[in-house]
Amino acid sequence: MAWNEPGGNNRDPWSSGGGGRGNQGPPDLDEVIRKLRERLEGLFGKRSGPRPAGSGGGDEGGGGRGAKAPGGKGIGIIIGLIFLGWILSGIYIVDEGTRGVVTRFGEFRYTAMPGPHWHLPYPIEAVQTVDVSTRRRITVGYQAVSPQQTRPVLSEALMLTEDENIVNVQLAVQYQVSDAAQFLFEFVDPEQTLKELTESALRETVGKRRMDFVLTEGRAEVAQQTRELITEALQYYDAGVEVVEVVIQDVQPPEQVQDAFEDAIKAREDRERLINQAEAYRNEIIPRAEGEAARIREEAQAYLAQIVQQATGDASRFTQQLAEYAKAPEVTRDRLYLDTMERVLGRSGKVLIDAESSNQLMYLPLDRMMRGGVPQSSADNNATDSLSGSLSGTTGSSSTTSSNSSLRMRETR
Repeated sequence: MAWNEPGGNNRDPWSSGGGGRGNQGPPDLDEVIRKLRERLEGLFGKRSGPRPAGSGGGDEGGGGRGAKAPGGKGIGIIIGLIFLGWILSGIYIVDEGTRGVVTRFGEFRYTAMPGPHWHLPYPIEAVQTVDVSTRRRITVGYQAVSPQQTRPVLSEALMLTEDENIVNVQLAVQYQVSDAAQFLFEFVDPEQTLKELTESALRETVGKRRMDFVLTEGRAEVAQQTRELITEALQYYDAGVEVVEVVIQDVQPPEQVQDAFEDAIKAREDRERLINQAEAYRNEIIPRAEGEAARIREEAQAYLAQIVQQATGDASRFTQQLAEYAKAPEVTRDRLYLDTMERVLGRSGKVLIDAESSNQLMYLPLDRMMRGGVPQSSADNNATDSLSGSLSGTTGSSSTTSSNSSLRMRETR
């Protein structure tokens, strides 16, 4: 029998009314939402009393019940979740190369090193991270418009030198944070303070030196002196900043007198070039002259020693000959004569002729002519002298002739 026919009690297949058990239909979504809401209301609160009759907006089946008051269990859970989130908000991580500065109600407490940390959550404590590994940079005399372009700042760059000239100096300073707490709390604007300190130190250094020195060989010295003054002042102020490098980017005279200074620089370079050439010439000549003088002195010393030794030897030989002459004057005299004649005649040319012949003899010195060192006239004169000497020797006595013949025989040997 169908459920909608007479006698079927109008039961649909999805209902379970009466005493029998019927088929269950799909759940009612509104009912599920209502039950879930009731459970939440029971967890966080309870009914405060009956609602006034006729008040609208009540829940279905709520009838005369009043509004629910908050429950202690729900409030506790909410408070617990809020407290847990507040505690977890104090966890922080300090990256490598940075430092965490922790303050309690604005007062510095400690510096946290890299790694995970926890502090009392806000508003009790707070943490600020400071990068201490990156090299920072400030400039004096110019500003960087782009990585490849700069713009001069004349109010910072123009400085007065000791000789009352003006130079345009552009300088850069690289620095790092050495103490994070001092860097945050000692000065309101540490970078601006460092820039003003750098400009003051640079003006002091340039003001104690002449313009030519600053423009030429004094750049490194000016940068070094400026760095020393900045470091000394930062240590006195406890600024928490360490200067790494100070570099002078450019030093030029003012633009209005640039041409005149270029001419002066060219003249200075020409002077330096000529001085260097003169120095090179002097360095070449002086050692050569000193060497020549040393050689002459050595030769003079050697000649002195030779002459002294020779004189000493001659004196010793004369003393020995004197002793021998005292013992045998005749023999010693003849011996000295023969040695002297041998020494004298041994260095001259000789012509031997027969003493018994009285014929004229023409002498031609072929040996000297072959050497080419004696003119013809001198050779003829020598030949004539030799011939006349030989002829004059023939007019002597027979004893003299025999002596000369012995002498000639000795010379021939």
